[in-house]
Amino acid sequence: MADKCHLCLLGLIFLSSLLTGLSGVDDVHVFISSGENVRLSCNNALHDCKSTAWIYNRFSHSETVELIAGGIKKTDTESYERLSLGSDCSLNIKNIIKEDYGSYTCRQYVNDQQQGTDARVYLHVLHVSSSSSSSSQTEISAGLSVTLFCQLYSSAGVSCDEWIRSKGIDLFWVNQAGVKLTRSDSRYQISAPDHCIITLNTTLLNEDLNREWRCEVTHRDQLKTSATYTDKRPARADSTTAETPVHSTNSTTTTPATSGSLFRMIVIIVEFAVFAAPTVIFLQIICDRRAENKEKL
Repeated sequence: MADKCHLCLLGLIFLSSLLTGLSGVDDVHVFISSGENVRLSCNNALHDCKSTAWIYNRFSHSETVELIAGGIKKTDTESYERLSLGSDCSLNIKNIIKEDYGSYTCRQYVNDQQQGTDARVYLHVLHVSSSSSSSSQTEISAGLSVTLFCQLYSSAGVSCDEWIRSKGIDLFWVNQAGVKLTRSDSRYQISAPDHCIITLNTTLLNEDLNREWRCEVTHRDQLKTSATYTDKRPARADSTTAETPVHSTNSTTTTPATSGSLFRMIVIIVEFAVFAAPTVIFLQIICDRRAENKEKL
């Protein structure tokens, strides 16, 4: 009887370990907000990254996308430009977008044979957006009703709503001072259609310019990530533009004669006299001789 109990106990231990392995107790969960950069660790890397492959699945049964093969980026993926492989075989993703959420698996191949077990990382992306009756951001003004949407994009083998409820994860809004906003605040209308999305509706005031509202994700009261919405209404330009008068002054400037110009004038007179005097004398001689000839006749 005792032997049977031991066998049953060993069977339960084996079954428990098997189920634990299937449930992914060693899987890593990373929370990040859109627009940031993230590093996903590869916990099964070998001595170099030539054997490393990174595989992506958005959902558990969705199409598998190979991002890295043999330590080299695949060029036929949408996120090619934003990916890089770290020296420790980690996967680096720049400028995270909400569509990046899902399962990332690091796998090792040697001679086309898989080595060891997979190292899986679940990436959860927090994204904040706004919606208003205005058609463009430049038209947002005081008195306008604005709704802010905060959503956690997540896929960990089950639906986001189910996973969040089972793991004790919370989404909520806080103001610029870090105070949690609640439904009891008359200025805000907060609603949560499910556990993965929470909305905040408010009417903008003049003093809200550059004010921040932040959405936070916590796991058992520990902050995991946050995303911020800032009221960035453009400042109104002054309708009147001051004109600087331009004054045009017409003036006549008199330049006094200098000693140099006076000297030049004297030189000109002297030169004229030098050339004119012989001519006058010569003409005078001719006239005198003509007069003498007339008297002789």
